Amino acid sequence: MKLSKEDILKALESIAVPGEGQNMIESGAVKNVMTFADEVIVDITIKNPSLQAKKRTEVDIMKTIHDLVYEKAKVKVNVKVDAPKADASNQIKGNAIPGIKNIVAIASGKGGVGKSTVTSNMAVTLSKMGFKVGILDADIYGPSIPIMYDVADARPLAVNIEGKSKMKPVENYGVKILSIGFFTEPNQAVIWRGPMAAKALNQMIFDADWGALDFLLIDLPPGTGDIHLSIMQSLPITGAVVVSTPQNVALADAKKGVAMFQQENINVPVLGIVENMSYFTPQELPENKYYIFGQEGAKNLAEDLKVPFLGEIPLVQSVREAGDVGRPAAMQTATPIQEAFEGLTRQVVQEVVNRNEDLPPTEAIKITTMAGCSAVNK
Repeated sequence: MKLSKEDILKALESIAVPGEGQNMIESGAVKNVMTFADEVIVDITIKNPSLQAKKRTEVDIMKTIHDLVYEKAKVKVNVKVDAPKADASNQIKGNAIPGIKNIVAIASGKGGVGKSTVTSNMAVTLSKMGFKVGILDADIYGPSIPIMYDVADARPLAVNIEGKSKMKPVENYGVKILSIGFFTEPNQAVIWRGPMAAKALNQMIFDADWGALDFLLIDLPPGTGDIHLSIMQSLPITGAVVVSTPQNVALADAKKGVAMFQQENINVPVLGIVENMSYFTPQELPENKYYIFGQEGAKNLAEDLKVPFLGEIPLVQSVREAGDVGRPAAMQTATPIQEAFEGLTRQVVQEVVNRNEDLPPTEAIKITTMAGCSAVNK
């Protein structure tokens, strides 16, 4: 079948441009349409810089052409982002910390889903791949990274950098680490209000000698709250990874976590969703998989939200044991869990590459308080 350019343009009139209200033809978003027999190439420019808007545009165009024109059409969509320039007076652009190329926030809607476990194992896997990596443990009220890296008794040293005293991150397994856990006693509860927690985080971010890093992973607290806003106010986050288990109660909170990053005035690209504790395989029955918390819940959520699914991590006893003794399980060689974390990490790296190629640098957000409410503005 030979496709008609006129039919393609008419079909595109039925699609709204993300965040603009007008359809793709009225808005002038469609720059060019070329047809060759059963093939069609659509060049389009949108103003929304989010990764989700780009993916949604691609999917909507392909689906509409298949539904309204020809279901077997070979469709290629080239999406260009032309985001309007914002006022630079109150924004932090590019790398807020010199020498750090990518800042990835690891988040979860609720506690207990293995967010810190994913962070610690992803970091050592990145280091094994040859990247320079750091972890900022931003879970102020429940820091666990020092235990997982066997450095709970360590304390950052002070170093002089260009006449200024800086904290030198603790390093183990090739990963640089800063955590509030280094500055509190093991049995001491951190009872701080938001401003105190934010001040402590800012000191660990900006008063530290991180050096050159390819990736700084930020282990966020569970939920969506003040610490998350403080981090995004202080740093331009390259992208966010959301961790969940397959069960519905965790997925409901993970959905909120994704929604937080996708808020119009926050607009941090979501690199994808990780499904932790996907299934249990007994050591004596290595071919068996038991879906204790449900099956493919996070994968289905990722598809519904049109964000990448980064991979699944099985429920394995060695992961818990490795974390308890301070040697991340991903440091093992030729094991299923090491392969799972390596596959996940490679997918995250690919999504970071895609994000950096397709979207402009993320900007830190500005937070102001009005009438007792928190208002978030770019």
